[in-house]
Amino acid sequence: ADLSLLRFISAELTRGYFLEHNEAKYMERRERVYTCMRIPGELEKLMFFGIFLCLDAFLYVFTLLPLRVFLAMFRFITLPCYGLRDRRLLQPAQVCDILKGVILVICYFMMHYVDYSMMYHLIRGQSVIKLYIIYNMLEVADRLFSSFGQDILDALYWTATEPKERKRAHIGVIPHFFMAVLYVFLHAILIMVQATTLNVAFNSHNKSLLTIMMSNNFVEIKGSVFKKFEKNNLFQMSNSDIKERFTNYVLLLIVCLRNMEQFSWNPDHLWVLFPDVCMVVASEIAVDIVKHAFITKFNDITADVYSEYRASLAFDLVSSRQKNAYTDYSDSVSRRMGFIPLPLAVLLIRVVTSSIKVQGVLAYACVVLFYCGLISLKVLNSIVLLGKSCQYVKEAKMEEKLFNPVLTATPGKPASKPQSKFKSTQGISTDENGSTSVTNQPVHQKENLPSLLVTSNSDQFLTTPDGEEKDISQDSSEVKHRSSKKDLLEIDRFTICGNRID
Repeated sequence: ADLSLLRFISAELTRGYFLEHNEAKYMERRERVYTCMRIPGELEKLMFFGIFLCLDAFLYVFTLLPLRVFLAMFRFITLPCYGLRDRRLLQPAQVCDILKGVILVICYFMMHYVDYSMMYHLIRGQSVIKLYIIYNMLEVADRLFSSFGQDILDALYWTATEPKERKRAHIGVIPHFFMAVLYVFLHAILIMVQATTLNVAFNSHNKSLLTIMMSNNFVEIKGSVFKKFEKNNLFQMSNSDIKERFTNYVLLLIVCLRNMEQFSWNPDHLWVLFPDVCMVVASEIAVDIVKHAFITKFNDITADVYSEYRASLAFDLVSSRQKNAYTDYSDSVSRRMGFIPLPLAVLLIRVVTSSIKVQGVLAYACVVLFYCGLISLKVLNSIVLLGKSCQYVKEAKMEEKLFNPVLTATPGKPASKPQSKFKSTQGISTDENGSTSVTNQPVHQKENLPSLLVTSNSDQFLTTPDGEEKDISQDSSEVKHRSSKKDLLEIDRFTICGNRID
């Protein structure tokens, strides 16, 4: 062999290779590129649908909740006219509506004792670095308040509507009520501090604080991209991002209202705020896209998973419209996304009433027209969402879940008559005889529930293990360990916290 330098250089210049010899590898690389290109569109579809779900739950507090409270109070006042034919004085939903209304009114009056101007100047006097730390602490506190707050509200609703013939195993309705009022009040103050900090950032001359607060969003990329994420964990993160983006929109609205009030509602000042608002919104969108794109890339999750997430959210809306639904839709959104509308509604009402002065008959007429407009917007939004949700549920082949018969089983024991099931080509479990009984109650089975959504190739290793069970067969004594797959319909913002992320 010729080992001359000239031959080596000639070999380097003329050396060839054939990519088709490793076709599978390069096909996979190209599919990853296409997946990253599809992520922005699929993610924004999910975000768009989820934001309107949050808006529907948020508008419910201002529009239908006062009317439902009025109807419940009217029934309670006129109860002697109907006699005692019904065992319940009020229906459970009416009791919950009254509790929500009373909490809202009490916290609104309590918020009058919080001085917004003093809080603004106190935060404005802090240094930029200290405010950056405060803003990070507020974000962590908001998540902790949301996780524990919904449990407090659920405990109050159940304590107030629990059947009385049962043995008392709680501390009473009044202590739960005071805990709920205290929670909503403290959470409203926390959100007010967040809005005030954002307002200080908008009004700073060098915009350095605003830049630092926006760069805080990019810290999420470092904290989440290089971790192992499973399909259920990504669902929880997507719901959290929806809640965070909607909350930021409301905070930006509060900041604009406070700034417009300070400048006597001069429309020219709105154009001064517009670039900063666009900058905050654009940074949120960019961070979410980059974060989800790389998470799906590193964990081999397809872009079709976001359509499954959207179908799961749509299923919550459709099931809450049934006759015997076991929860209100606003409570379902709270559990799924961690978005609790009561504290945010208290703060927005407080800011609007302090910023806008209503005087004269014409002003009150405008308020009535604005309220009618909100009701129209709420009804229109609900109709469109319900239609879209039915479409998404139908596309995901999840209609049978709404009509599956309830399998009753004693806690800790299997069902009395287990039925063998098999998976159809669409990924839906059906009985052997193919018969189903129509029920109005949506079914949520917690153990060994087959996946209802169209499964992807990544589902085989991206499903969070809930624990290992021992299956001892009669023919052999070999112990087989298996991990049960958790349905997306059973995953919410808080139950996933106990799962392991490597």
